[in-house]
Amino acid sequence: MDLKSEKIQRILSKYKFRDVAVEELQKINRIFPDMNPYTGTYTFTDNSQKELLKLTGVIPVKYDGRSYNFPIQLWLLDSFPFTPPICLLKPTSNMVIREGKHVDSKGRIHLPGLHSWDYPKSSVMGLLNEMIAKFEEDPPLSSRTTEDTKDPHELMAIVSNLQINDGRVRHQDEQKIKVSVIGGGDLGMACVMSILSKCNVDKLVFINVAESSTKGGTTDLELFSLPKVQVSRDISASAGSRVIVVTANSWSSEESYVKVVQTNVDLYRGIIPNLGHHSPNAILLIASQPVDIMTHVAWRQSGFPPTRVIGAGCNLDSERLSYVLDIKLNTHKPAWVIGEHSDNKVPVMSNVGLSSNGALEIAPGSNSTKPLLDRAFELMKNQGQRSWSVGLSVADITNSILTDKMKTHSISTLAQGWGGIGAEVFLSLPCIMGANGSTRLAGVLLGPEEDSKLRTSVNSLSTLMSQIRI
Repeated sequence: MDLKSEKIQRILSKYKFRDVAVEELQKINRIFPDMNPYTGTYTFTDNSQKELLKLTGVIPVKYDGRSYNFPIQLWLLDSFPFTPPICLLKPTSNMVIREGKHVDSKGRIHLPGLHSWDYPKSSVMGLLNEMIAKFEEDPPLSSRTTEDTKDPHELMAIVSNLQINDGRVRHQDEQKIKVSVIGGGDLGMACVMSILSKCNVDKLVFINVAESSTKGGTTDLELFSLPKVQVSRDISASAGSRVIVVTANSWSSEESYVKVVQTNVDLYRGIIPNLGHHSPNAILLIASQPVDIMTHVAWRQSGFPPTRVIGAGCNLDSERLSYVLDIKLNTHKPAWVIGEHSDNKVPVMSNVGLSSNGALEIAPGSNSTKPLLDRAFELMKNQGQRSWSVGLSVADITNSILTDKMKTHSISTLAQGWGGIGAEVFLSLPCIMGANGSTRLAGVLLGPEEDSKLRTSVNSLSTLMSQIRI
């Protein structure tokens, strides 16, 4: 494997764990010499782009007594090998993708090993071996055929899966608006009822997790059945969801805060990869506590792009802040609370008014806006974070996703690269929310006090993340 080219060296120099990444690439070459490194620009679902290293080649797949070479491509994120690669099938012109359990219609590969990735236990070599084994069970590629040569049994299967509905042909698998809430208790119930009230959904699945300490409510919903609500204890019931809200917590009796958080991380390990497997195109909305840490954990465990793993974060505080500024202080500009969901959170204001048609931007910190924001923060004190309040906030975010509203919410998101933040941490930042997930507003220069609070949060969250086993 030639890693000496100027292009590859330039890209590798931007990788956070360059030496470890190079070592892994050399191991891959020894076992899979047909996988060759190239550089390229990867486009994420939010249309953001990044120069990355990719491995392109073929893997041997045996089926029905014959051997086939399946072309694949692995995009290595800049935190490789601590995050899993993005795996794609790359069919040639005479091949067609067969959508199935492990491959979606766009060729994105979904395997258990990707969802439970945990370096150094996990490796690309192990992943490629798993890929071969799964593809031999259910090949995701077939030869392209013409209509004249199409298997009549295959044609009958397609025809039987069509319906005539309202004067038009409709496929049974046409996607409906489905939302799932994972975790019972007061918060889970509040999210269910709020989403039903706020959002136009075809189906809402409420799943109680046996290991979660946030139990209750599901039995009552089974007794007093509600239209569109399905109660389940099986994660697979969430399959095909557009949005998945996770409220599950598993608080232990441990005295150490790190150990308490670890019990929640362990609970997530049995939930998040399965959710990702059953709904590979969903947006995960995390409401478990501590929300910034658990959103970070969910992102790592799911293998999803960061634009599709968000936390409820400071959205509730932000809505309250905007209300106080607008109604009580007669300041008609959007405002948000950003940073860690703790005492270190920081208020910021938009540079344009509510009625402006201009693009929203965060106003840089200044002596003129600080007294106003501090006064608004003072008026917000003692309002608390009750389950119903958080449920309403979660429903508002969910509605923005389902309706592609492009509303700006302060949600917990990957903050790396925003405002000079170099660490891989999740914090609440103003993000435009739509059907494809989140897009951050541009970073700005904050005031000294606000910047100090943000840096303190980055350090404390980084420290805690380094102490837990994901």
